[in-house]
Amino acid sequence: MESRFRLVAMAISAILIVYACSPTASPSPAGSAPAASAPVVSAPPAGGSPAASAGAVRFDGVTVNLLTFDGPQIAEPLQRRAPDFKELTGATINVNAVGFQDIYDQALLDMSTGQNSFDAFVFDPQWMGDFVGPGYLEDLSSRVTSDATLDWDDIGPFFRDFNATYGGKVYTIPLDGDFHMVYYRSDLIDKPPTTWDEYLSVAEQFNGKDLNGDGEPDYGSCIAKKKGQQSYWWIISVAGGLLQSQGTGQGAFFDTTNMNPLWNNDAVKLALETYKKTMDYGPKDEINLGVGDTRGLFTTGRCALSMDWGDIGTLTPGTYAQDKTGATITPGWKEVLDRSSGKLVPCDATTCPNAVDGVNYAPFASFGGWSGAVNAASPKENQDAVYDFLSYMSAPAQSGIDVTLGKTGYNPYRTSHFSNLQPWTDAGLSQAAAENYLGAIKSSLENSNMVLDMRIPLTKRYQQDVLDTAVSQYLAGELDAAGAEQAIADGWNAISDEAGKDAQLAAYVASLGVQR
Repeated sequence: MESRFRLVAMAISAILIVYACSPTASPSPAGSAPAASAPVVSAPPAGGSPAASAGAVRFDGVTVNLLTFDGPQIAEPLQRRAPDFKELTGATINVNAVGFQDIYDQALLDMSTGQNSFDAFVFDPQWMGDFVGPGYLEDLSSRVTSDATLDWDDIGPFFRDFNATYGGKVYTIPLDGDFHMVYYRSDLIDKPPTTWDEYLSVAEQFNGKDLNGDGEPDYGSCIAKKKGQQSYWWIISVAGGLLQSQGTGQGAFFDTTNMNPLWNNDAVKLALETYKKTMDYGPKDEINLGVGDTRGLFTTGRCALSMDWGDIGTLTPGTYAQDKTGATITPGWKEVLDRSSGKLVPCDATTCPNAVDGVNYAPFASFGGWSGAVNAASPKENQDAVYDFLSYMSAPAQSGIDVTLGKTGYNPYRTSHFSNLQPWTDAGLSQAAAENYLGAIKSSLENSNMVLDMRIPLTKRYQQDVLDTAVSQYLAGELDAAGAEQAIADGWNAISDEAGKDAQLAAYVASLGVQR
């Protein structure tokens, strides 16, 4: 019997063939996304679905299968709302949840081998490059622009583009919006760190002190570092402000003239050393902690600082950290990479034109946000039913509540999520806490030097395989910084050569032209 790994390799080979023969299969540059012409409409009553609101379509007897992450976040709102959707429409939604490391492989195998046992996927939009080219995903462009209940225009332009659009067409419905932020104990820290040097200083100051009154020493910093549990994204946030200073279009992963990796130089060396240094002020077993672990430590008052997506902010109500938590844009740097020499140079008006008080901020749009896609090979009635379910989940009435609940893993991505504070205060946040939390996300989203996450064919291999492995080996002491940098550069070059460097370069450059 063929191993799963061999089958995945065969599926990836098929993707590479498709891209070699199809020069147009690349992310859309700014302005090429289809116009979002759906009228702005009032949100339906809570619990209403697209089908129910239209008063027409029902799916009695239709059963659809959806694959997603077993967080238990991400799957939770899908599982919780599926019975309500069945009552409204008659459709049965089976939510199949697996580990993060398994979603990509299972989805790719299911469609590439023709099994098509899943009708939809709530997954990482960074992977669209591997699913759009072979024709695995349904083009949703006409659906979303004619779906009044979805209220497409209410979804932020960045998330309509980065999360949903590829090659000028819409393939997913956003359910989540993701940015990294730093969280800090606002009852202990008056001024949050603005640079990573300041972050280390604050972490050292509070490390070993009792921060929650239980008589036990606590931690200055808690940042997840476990391999295979999404930890590789944190190093990108640390490195971002060293690698990118000229605006989002400059990119932070590859040289936009030749596709050479930017991850083998003094900037990455400093980022690795800084990331590893945070372990001095964290739990002794931090290298084995996932993001769920560090969230628990922060909300129980055991950490002065942490870095996370938007989840900590919505997990604080009812915990020790309630009304003791501040959120801020991720720290920056006062120096930046000179790409011609590979050395660091001080920030000035030329090297860091977007700097604020001499600090080059580069907030990282990590991951983008969980998004729902429809299998192009599923029966039409299944496609219709599962599209309506995804639209129902994303519609303001449902998502406006779900993004305020820490248990969902969903963070704000609609204009209405930011403008209407009532759901946030209903969820237990004070008005001040809600304004601080949403303000930190907006500061990141509106920053002209925001770092876009990778979104090209084989992104999963570049990041989850090569980057995660090299960083984990460095943190474990199996590689020094130079060895980790070289492993990343060599691994990324090998993938680019395999896929075709010119095609990958075109896809990468196109991906940097995202709308906001």
